[in-house]
Amino acid sequence: MILQTPYLLFLGDAPDPLSGKVAQGIKDWRPDLCVGQFRQEGCKADLGLPDLSIREAIDAGAKTLVVGVANRGGFISELWKGVFIEAMEAGMDIASGLHNLLTDDPKLVEVAHSRNCQLIDVRIPQVEYPIANGKPRTGKRCLAVGTDCSVGKMYTALAMDKAMRDAGRASTFRATGQTGILITGDGVPLDAVIADFMAGAVEYLTPDNDAEHWDMIEGQGSLFHASYSGVTMALVHGGAPDALVLCHEPTREHMRGLPDYQLPSLKDLRDVALTLARVVNPGCEVVGVSINTAALSEEDASKLCKDIEKEMGIPTVDPYRHGAERLIAELK
Repeated sequence: MILQTPYLLFLGDAPDPLSGKVAQGIKDWRPDLCVGQFRQEGCKADLGLPDLSIREAIDAGAKTLVVGVANRGGFISELWKGVFIEAMEAGMDIASGLHNLLTDDPKLVEVAHSRNCQLIDVRIPQVEYPIANGKPRTGKRCLAVGTDCSVGKMYTALAMDKAMRDAGRASTFRATGQTGILITGDGVPLDAVIADFMAGAVEYLTPDNDAEHWDMIEGQGSLFHASYSGVTMALVHGGAPDALVLCHEPTREHMRGLPDYQLPSLKDLRDVALTLARVVNPGCEVVGVSINTAALSEEDASKLCKDIEKEMGIPTVDPYRHGAERLIAELK
């Protein structure tokens, strides 16, 4: 998988800012690769990048249109295809991490072939993964687990990896979803792996390593989410983490996409996740709490973190906003 850079980030008709989380993640962690954004009528997401037409993006140097929308079900909307065709006719590749594959659409394939453009589906597994064996591995691993989907698990792992490397410590961010893969260029599209091989894919992603090396594993889903708990279980057992970081978004009124389900408490998440993690790694510990305070003022964010830290008894920070130094200090 070779993605030509820089990118034009496609937001389409995203119904809310959270739906543009793929594009937001790329913009936040690789801003140097982003020339602008493309939004359609009714789009409710805005990255703060220049709004560009296809021609303007080409003139700015864009090589790949990246589908930055993560809608429920991961499908390619019919409203988007005209833009994709226009982009390919102008010479751009198209990259997507959605479940609905670009390469399954005959018209897109036809245009890509005629224009010698790439259709890059990030969510196609590139490896025949093994079935997990649960055997201990050398090196150390930290997994971000959440009270819900889209609460900051990837940002937490990326921030901790950056802080580790800034401190001169050995660390690797291990991407498990389309955004992480688009940011780093490598990883496992875990929710596209056949269920029997999901935990094995995580073992493959986090192999034996030096004793002091830490893998920062990008979390997915939530053990408490009725739709997406399976992918989380694969990470917990396949990752065999030595450390867990609990991730939470405090303004969420219900589980994402499930209005009849309330979020669990951080204590419930701690107890359930730790019990399950210790099935494969009895030495696993919960080392900190990561709070996504993007919707809060600086004062409210600081107070909330202090209150939760007092309640939970472990370091509590927004690692993207305030840095992850206190979290990595707990990784021994």
